[in-house]
Amino acid sequence: MVALAASAIGAAPETEPPTAKRYVITAFGAVADGHTINTKAMQSAIDTCSAKGGGVLVVPEGVFVSGALFFKQGVNLELQTNAVLKATAQMADFPPVYTSWEGVERYWTAAFLNFIGMNDVTVTGAGTIDGSGLDWPTTRSNRTAAAAAPAVAQIPEIASSSARPVYPNRFVTTATVNFAPDPAHLPATNAAGIALPGGTGRLSPPRTVVFQDCTKVRVSGPSLKNQARWGWVFIYCRDVVAENLNIHIDRYIPSSDGIDLCSCRDVRINHCDISCTDDDISIKSGKDADGWRVNRPSENIIISDCNIGSGGGIAMGSEVSGSIRHVQVLRCTFTGTGSAARIKSQPSRGGVIEDITWRDIKLVNTRQMVDFNLTWRMVPPLAPPAPTLTVARNIRLINFSGTASSGGIVSGLKDSPILDLGFVNCNVTTERGLVLQNVKNPDLSGCHIKAAQGEPILQRSVQAQNE
Repeated sequence: MVALAASAIGAAPETEPPTAKRYVITAFGAVADGHTINTKAMQSAIDTCSAKGGGVLVVPEGVFVSGALFFKQGVNLELQTNAVLKATAQMADFPPVYTSWEGVERYWTAAFLNFIGMNDVTVTGAGTIDGSGLDWPTTRSNRTAAAAAPAVAQIPEIASSSARPVYPNRFVTTATVNFAPDPAHLPATNAAGIALPGGTGRLSPPRTVVFQDCTKVRVSGPSLKNQARWGWVFIYCRDVVAENLNIHIDRYIPSSDGIDLCSCRDVRINHCDISCTDDDISIKSGKDADGWRVNRPSENIIISDCNIGSGGGIAMGSEVSGSIRHVQVLRCTFTGTGSAARIKSQPSRGGVIEDITWRDIKLVNTRQMVDFNLTWRMVPPLAPPAPTLTVARNIRLINFSGTASSGGIVSGLKDSPILDLGFVNCNVTTERGLVLQNVKNPDLSGCHIKAAQGEPILQRSVQAQNE
């Protein structure tokens, strides 16, 4: 494991200096009645704060409803105790912006809270961000019809530019936001001319909080609930600390990831409590051809001292085309989770997943101990295999203990088996054992599974020692 720079992610999150000017949203006309749409009032507060040199946008006690908000350089966010910042459930309130969604750069639904091209930004406080995920229609036809609304007019103060970003600066480096010129008919290709899955006009409910192209991000304290799509999302960010976060949903919401890291580096996530119905934490780095073009890995990441409940666990992928490396998951407890350790890819992805360690992991009635699958979710139509298939290597599972329904599965590709997989002091009680397929020379000496049924470890198509 490559040591992470203490200067990059080792310091505690910083708080606002006492002299930072505070802008309370009620002073700009925001109403805390749980019904009034406060988008204009809150965006006005953000714009004023930025124009006057920056400060803190303060959300006081009460329920404030809003559509998409776009933060600007120097504007931080504080949610006070008993404050609730709640998203609307109307597509017209979330204009398409140029972003990255599921590993492909494209125009897509703006997030509820958008932080783009910012440096040294904080989100703090004991309040709650509510993504209103239970209020959105779930059928694709309803989402497509809703996409026809002329959303850009909602926030004219920052809708002045519809120009596509210039590469290699992935999005923007100022507060200018790139809105779709025609929200009703999204481009069929992205700025690089790559065809987009699903064609034009298909949008999804908004992600909850997105930081993209940001450096020195500090998020500490707020709860997040009922994310309509992914919760806390970091895209092309560097030097990130996310800690003391509570993320949960009240009942099933599709694609309700807790935290997503997309082509990010120097990240620390700690003391978070997450329970959702998709991956609790997911590390990604771009999808297929667009991921190769962007070619930005996720790397130097530490996730520690987290409690993970329902959901898919802590996952690498499936968008791994830009590679994922140097990741540590330390001292985490998984209770009723799908799996503790998860790696997923597809033959079309390519990329390298390497130097990944899960250490000091406690399982409490999880479904699986591990779930490594390089042919994950092979649903037609399938993209052709990458010129170089995904490589997964140097993966360690150390000091696992507890109970699971099964040991799970570790499945590589026939033409790209998983390499250098090792277990150290893993003692897990299960109903069924661990299955390995297309794994070359695994070190199973420290894998001690007590299975009630069948063999504790079953190897299929495991590559020969001297092959």
